[in-house]
Amino acid sequence: MKDFIQLGNIAIEVTRKAVKNIHLSVHPPDGRVSLVAPTHVRLEVARAYAISKLSWIQQQQEKLINQERETPREYVTRESHYLWGRRYLLNVINSNEAAHIELGHQDINLYIKANSTKEKKAAVLYEWQKNLLRAFIKKIVAKWEPILGVKINAFFVQKMKTRWGSCNYQAKNIRLNTELVKKPKDLVEYVIVHELLHLIEPTHNDRFVALMSKFYPTWREARAELNELPLGYVEWS
Repeated sequence: MKDFIQLGNIAIEVTRKAVKNIHLSVHPPDGRVSLVAPTHVRLEVARAYAISKLSWIQQQQEKLINQERETPREYVTRESHYLWGRRYLLNVINSNEAAHIELGHQDINLYIKANSTKEKKAAVLYEWQKNLLRAFIKKIVAKWEPILGVKINAFFVQKMKTRWGSCNYQAKNIRLNTELVKKPKDLVEYVIVHELLHLIEPTHNDRFVALMSKFYPTWREARAELNELPLGYVEWS
């Protein structure tokens, strides 16, 4: 069961779980706030804790508001696009062949019909990026499953508004944000390990933190770097 705490214009989602301590989080990209509390903690106690952390919440939200964001993409030649943390320039090349992409040393070459719309160009690039991300995830999952002693049934990649990934530990599935294809590979690997570990510990409790520290000791640095990188521009219907 979830409750909400309202502190001025800040709404905090409260979830009670089998954890020892209260955990407060401010989530990119929009500054959503969540609080996880032990099952026995009364809402008034959770509220008092949130009030004590109000200045910290506001600081974190301000950082996210001021965080660099990509401008809307037009999918034209010489426009910047990111892949695995590197900046590439897009080349739109008129072609009567089936639309496809070839990656150069510093360029992303998009071969497409001359009268193609911006939406069509975006769709071709998006599918290409998803396929690259799927291939990388498959490799990293195969690397980490035997290390962690877990096995997933499936993974999915999709647009996600407020998180880099999620895990359904009951179905043994993980989902990853398509924006990750733009980030350095080591940071993508951190997200994958994070989600795989939720198969062992579903919540962000002390045990989960200990597992992250054991298997991925630099996870805090990776999380900070990932959340400080420019946020992608995504249009939502």
